[in-house]
Amino acid sequence: MAAAERAFPAMGVREIRAGLAAREFSAREIAEASLARIRALDGATHAYLETTERLALDQAERIDAAVAAGELSACGPLAGVPVAFKDNMNLAGTHTTCSSAMLANYVSPYTATCVARTIEAGGIPLGKLNMDEFAFGSSTETSAFGPSRNPWDLERVPGGSSGGSAAAVAAGLATIALGSDTGGSIRQPGSFCGTVAVKPTYGVVSRYGVVAFGSSLDQVGPFARSVEDAALACNAIAGRDALDCTSQDVRTDFTANLAEGVRGMRVGIVPAFMEAQGLTSEVKAKVEEAANHLSALGAKLVEVELPNAQAAMSAYYVLGPCEAFSNLARFDSVRYGYRDPGHKDLGGQYEASRAAGFGPEARRRIMLGSYLLSAGVYDTYYYPAQQVRTLITQDYARAYEQVDCILAPVSPRTAFRFGEVSDPTDMYLSDMFTISINIAGNGGMSMPVGLGADTNLPVGVQLISPQFKDENMLRAAAALETVYGPAPVAPGFAPDAAEPLGRPASLPDAADAVAGVDLLGLAGADGKAGE
Repeated sequence: MAAAERAFPAMGVREIRAGLAAREFSAREIAEASLARIRALDGATHAYLETTERLALDQAERIDAAVAAGELSACGPLAGVPVAFKDNMNLAGTHTTCSSAMLANYVSPYTATCVARTIEAGGIPLGKLNMDEFAFGSSTETSAFGPSRNPWDLERVPGGSSGGSAAAVAAGLATIALGSDTGGSIRQPGSFCGTVAVKPTYGVVSRYGVVAFGSSLDQVGPFARSVEDAALACNAIAGRDALDCTSQDVRTDFTANLAEGVRGMRVGIVPAFMEAQGLTSEVKAKVEEAANHLSALGAKLVEVELPNAQAAMSAYYVLGPCEAFSNLARFDSVRYGYRDPGHKDLGGQYEASRAAGFGPEARRRIMLGSYLLSAGVYDTYYYPAQQVRTLITQDYARAYEQVDCILAPVSPRTAFRFGEVSDPTDMYLSDMFTISINIAGNGGMSMPVGLGADTNLPVGVQLISPQFKDENMLRAAAALETVYGPAPVAPGFAPDAAEPLGRPASLPDAADAVAGVDLLGLAGADGKAGE
């Protein structure tokens, strides 16, 4: 097969690096073929908002020069690997919209640390990915530019808020994609789309340059189709950053113990999670199946209690909106962001601009956060929520005195149809098993374990590690991968698919990004979201 016809984003990191080293293909061929695949297929998934052709070709030129000089290893662990970024991560010269009309004309003047490190590690940047507006959502349906679609079933959501990141990897439109996770926004779409999806311990990855939702909860992590690829991505982006005071000096090699297996490991099972109301039978069966496989591989299953975990949802929907209200106050239509025209006074302009620039879910959370932080209410809700946070963190610490990692569901169900979950409270329950991990700051990941018996859609199990011991969950996930295999590209997007589900996409290129000009093809001239 000619290099131009290869689906490079559907390959793994090891395969790409081996091909480059053997000079079977060039980095330029990877970049050009990957961008062509996106243009040909992303019209079905709407994972991408913008491509970065010029940046990709520049990176490919540097890698090819290194290969010619016999210095491929100096390019980094992701050399030649097609990568993409959630659109709340700044990349200089590209739009960073957070999928909101508020930022439809915002062009990044700088690059987020996690993005810079991925590119410094040799990744070929393909573009920016769709998401729920400002990361508020669990389905990507709140995007001002229209939802992404699940590559396994285009009538279903890919999850959220990092739905575009999950869909891109599942459709073979990127080998690795970065997402952010505030309450499950990496792990839940990873489960829905059948990818490996890792949220490292809070502080492992710098948040500098990532538009904040909940500053004490947000963490960046990778999507990939194998545990090894995810671990290599973690190696690239982890570590102390002087620009983020919450980042930590992490020097772990996340690939070091992937081949060790789980013999001797103690894996925790939380009975309350397995009996939770709303957990579907097919998801429960898959979690139990994964537990049995771990046991057969030599792990010891231990029941552990998290007595305050049932309060995590209540605490999160106090803490999250409060932090969101604070972080979104900067979008005032004066310094940057959508500005509603025709107002003679600042107050009227401010109110109208925020009302038009923010979507319904963003407005809901802003108003809730404003109320919860108001005088007379703060002591009733916010302070107790912080106390609950302490109790949950202590619960996990006690559990990890008995076990090395915990196995649990990711989401109570598989991917649902568009419009099927319209009640905000029902949508929030999509994260019922993931939120407590963000509150405690532990690492968590979703590992695909096949298809559900009822829906025939991907199911993921969640592995949760102690703080700054993310290698534990990756080791257990690698063991499960020996049973289930790496995650496949969704059948309709597989390189050998007889009838590909994709259709051509008209995507703008970041080279056309001009400050003050709306994202081409996605937003109207007035800055409000197009159809």
